[in-house]
Amino acid sequence: MERYVVGIDYGTDSARALIVNPGNGDEIASAVHSYSRWGDGKFCKASENVFRQHPADYIEALESSVKAALKKAGASVASKISGIAVDTTGSTPVAVDKECSPLSLKSEFRNDPDAMFILWKDHSSVREAEEINALAHSGKFTDYTKYCGGTYSSEWFWAKILHTIRVNKKVADAAYSWLEHCDWIPALLTGCKDCASLPRSRCAAGHKAMWHKEFGGLPSDDFLKKLDPRLAALRKRLYSETACSDRSAGVLSPEWAARLGIKSKDVAVAVGAFDAHMGAVGGGIKEGALVKIIGTSTCDMIIAPMPKKEKLIRGICGQVDGSIIPGMLGLEAGQSAFGDFYAWFRNVLAWPLRNADTLQSKKSLETIEGEIIAKLSDEAKRIPLEKGVPLFTDWINGRRTPFADQTLKASACGFEMGSGAPEIFRGIVEATAFGSRRILECFTSQGVDVREIIALGGIAKKSPFVMQTLASTMNMPVKVVKSEQACALGAAVFASVASGIHPNVGEAQRKMAGGFEKTYRPEKKSSEILSLRYERYLKLAEASEKELKF
Repeated sequence: MERYVVGIDYGTDSARALIVNPGNGDEIASAVHSYSRWGDGKFCKASENVFRQHPADYIEALESSVKAALKKAGASVASKISGIAVDTTGSTPVAVDKECSPLSLKSEFRNDPDAMFILWKDHSSVREAEEINALAHSGKFTDYTKYCGGTYSSEWFWAKILHTIRVNKKVADAAYSWLEHCDWIPALLTGCKDCASLPRSRCAAGHKAMWHKEFGGLPSDDFLKKLDPRLAALRKRLYSETACSDRSAGVLSPEWAARLGIKSKDVAVAVGAFDAHMGAVGGGIKEGALVKIIGTSTCDMIIAPMPKKEKLIRGICGQVDGSIIPGMLGLEAGQSAFGDFYAWFRNVLAWPLRNADTLQSKKSLETIEGEIIAKLSDEAKRIPLEKGVPLFTDWINGRRTPFADQTLKASACGFEMGSGAPEIFRGIVEATAFGSRRILECFTSQGVDVREIIALGGIAKKSPFVMQTLASTMNMPVKVVKSEQACALGAAVFASVASGIHPNVGEAQRKMAGGFEKTYRPEKKSSEILSLRYERYLKLAEASEKELKF
């Protein structure tokens, strides 16, 4: 019987739906929908590191992208869909009522940012993260950070909730529970109205909420009560068990089948996970492969067999049983900014145009802005390697790995009169590559085996200059995944297992992963020079963190 699966990938700016033939991995059709409210800059204050997204954006993107992809695929496909799986950014939690509905879908909260999804890049809870770390390391409790690299981040679940309930009593009082974005979409699709019965993502819980079997689930009541009694009360309305994404969270509801245009019956909806983790599966992750998902930020993924004797990897973003592939240990690291650093510099250059009285049209500005990074890349790659360029740290949005610290700011040195925009841009690109090498060394210095590097995402596909700099800096070949939608493809892999088409993720991955389109190899001379600059980067990073911290 001919069958298809749908992978839905929620990114920072848009969501995309991909229809895949699970028998051979053929990508039948895809469609993308950009979030309208987010695109208009609503509910965000970049100067205060506040980034919120309205659930209506997610609902509109879900309906629009799936319907458009099905239309492209042809009428017959709509009656042959067997499974759906969803990946999202994370940690991106939201306050919900007793029926799993985000508070911001209610009229009294529709314009309240604290009742919306708190996006992964929101760093408004830095102080709360510091409190969590201080308490976890105080010796009075179990160190609940031990499985997330030893440091809890303001980008994660508990810090965001703690901040919200302290600054917004109305939301705190109205919230029955909290859901990660990757848990809410399966609840929405299956019509689940009971937070207690909703299967929760092992990926989200283990990496961002300090969930572990050793702890009996989430951190203890006593620990949470010490932070705030309301957290301890909330714990009872959260969860103790979690599920990997090869498991079904339920069946697509008749309402959502009609809204999406799916005519099949008993369509399995998989337990959700984060985009990078499913993207790693779509990119062909295997033991010994470091998979870099490169976009606005990076997430770096490795899997390893479950150790017979516990070994804790310090400084990363978590090691979780089954967070990437069930039965394997999933290890996560990353950079809080990668493409975002390039976009920041583009915006700096474009500021006079955006504010010029003589600009003829918004369309002209968009055309110019769209060409800036490509032009900078063309000029930057022509700069002789022997010529010094400004040196940057890559902490424009804080540091994720090693040892998360969102209070850190980017720093720079080495400017001269000849430092023009291409030289500055090259320095920024090198900084993002240096941050990637630091992550590689964080793993390898602690005995994690890395034999190859795989890259996926928009930058990996579209920026040869960045990727060549990355390969030469890391002094290892970097393979670029062929699929344009590797995260959605990874979601489709899980949909095929949750719906019973494939027996496990490994078998589904062998059938469906699409291979590689290009390999960037390190250039000897470039690697030597970049290694010297990397040593200077480490010195600048150390000085910035210890002596120049704002």
